[in-house]
Amino acid sequence: MPATSPVPSAPQFSHREILEILTGALLGLLLAALDQTVVVTALPAIAGDLNGLQHLAWIVTAYLLTSTASTPIYGKLSDLYGRRRLLQIGVAIFVVASLFCALSQTMAQLIAARALQGIGGGALISMAQAIIADVISPRERGRYQVYMSGVWALASLGGPVMGGLFVQYLSWRWVFWVNLPIGIFGLMLCNNALKKLPVHARQPRIDYLGAAILVPAVVALLLVASWGGTELPWTSPAIWGLLGVGVLLIAAFALQELRAREPLLPPRLFTNPVIRIANLTSFIVSAGMFGAIVLLPVFLQLVLGKSPGNTGLLLIPLMGGTVLGAYPAGQWMQHTGRYKLAPIVTLAGAALAFLLLATTGPATPPLLVAFYILLLGTGMGASMPVMLVATQNAADQRDTGTATGSVAFFRSLGGSFGAAALWSMLLYFFDARLTELGESGLAATVLQGGTVGTTAGLSPPVRAALAHSFDLAFIGGAIIMAISVVSAMLLKEIPLRTTLGPIDPIGEP
Repeated sequence: MPATSPVPSAPQFSHREILEILTGALLGLLLAALDQTVVVTALPAIAGDLNGLQHLAWIVTAYLLTSTASTPIYGKLSDLYGRRRLLQIGVAIFVVASLFCALSQTMAQLIAARALQGIGGGALISMAQAIIADVISPRERGRYQVYMSGVWALASLGGPVMGGLFVQYLSWRWVFWVNLPIGIFGLMLCNNALKKLPVHARQPRIDYLGAAILVPAVVALLLVASWGGTELPWTSPAIWGLLGVGVLLIAAFALQELRAREPLLPPRLFTNPVIRIANLTSFIVSAGMFGAIVLLPVFLQLVLGKSPGNTGLLLIPLMGGTVLGAYPAGQWMQHTGRYKLAPIVTLAGAALAFLLLATTGPATPPLLVAFYILLLGTGMGASMPVMLVATQNAADQRDTGTATGSVAFFRSLGGSFGAAALWSMLLYFFDARLTELGESGLAATVLQGGTVGTTAGLSPPVRAALAHSFDLAFIGGAIIMAISVVSAMLLKEIPLRTTLGPIDPIGEP
């Protein structure tokens, strides 16, 4: 092996410099998070204008496929070329794709533009997390993770409102036009604020073959998650075919990573027990979180009889809880240097919250429902930054971006599968109960695509069947959270470092 030069100590940043750097990173994160929540509100208007109701789901799915597949690639490239450069590329792609989305005249054009937008979006989230790891020691990092949770909460609360106002008073196209000024400002800010970020002085060797295998593998598996139980039956040949292709490609990708000189997801990451268990836990927790996001709005309106406005108010605790959970978890990590206890306790609380939601009905006081939802959001929100910090703390400095990308990658996969699994569970139990009542086929009408209709014309037995099916789906969510508690208990605890560790810093051009 060639001799390596001594590695200088990591650069130190003042609090002001950290805030400047975080501002540039978090603006990119806000751009990605806000786009997802704004677009959801505009979906019905888009479908009506472009005459594409049957392909409506692809507006969301196309973005999810490309952003998930590109996340680990950005993580690896940022370890080789620097976070600033990759974040700028991601923002630029995102802005250009937003322009194409706003100008789309057909559903096919919009779906293609959304796929391109996802390629840019894959950089925005993973780079923000990796940039925090570049400038803040693991022990202090939990405190700053609260800023990221705050960005997500802001996007989750403000995005639907903004999207509704755009659709009502302007046009659905404005949900994409608004990305242009934010993105251009983000590019300018990134160019100045992120110049001090270090770059690892290594000769880059890109694993192109690994990327070529990983992307279709992820696409196949996410199509299984997106279509299974909704577009196609789980037992259909197409679903089984996609699953088989996805599994075979994942196996081929694993073999490629073992032989590649610069693998996208280095096998050494997953020989580390902390990184392996943290990624597994992130996958499971994200499955429960996205399952809740899919189920709760429909449950609140169809079962509890809440209006859309009141539903929005009752969902505030879910997203606000993620911030409330992240803050004490970050403070705990900062003061103790440890991280294992917090997710075990809070995820147990999330499992309990799912069980409590299974006991709610139209007579349950709204404040009590809000408390259950708050407990759910707090429990899941506290675990997310812990798993990220634990992964970054255990990874070699050369693998910070790759390790961070792996967490984002498994979160996306988990969220996709969890949302699909719990929604399919709901449909299965509802349809089975309706079959017993002689009302087979009504489930798709009541829960068509997850959109909210009305139960006013349904018979009491059908309404009872719907409520019971949601109860069983929430119990499924509780089981997922219970599994995440077991996974968190398996997490090996390594005291959090108080330094950034060795880096090969050379100023970015």
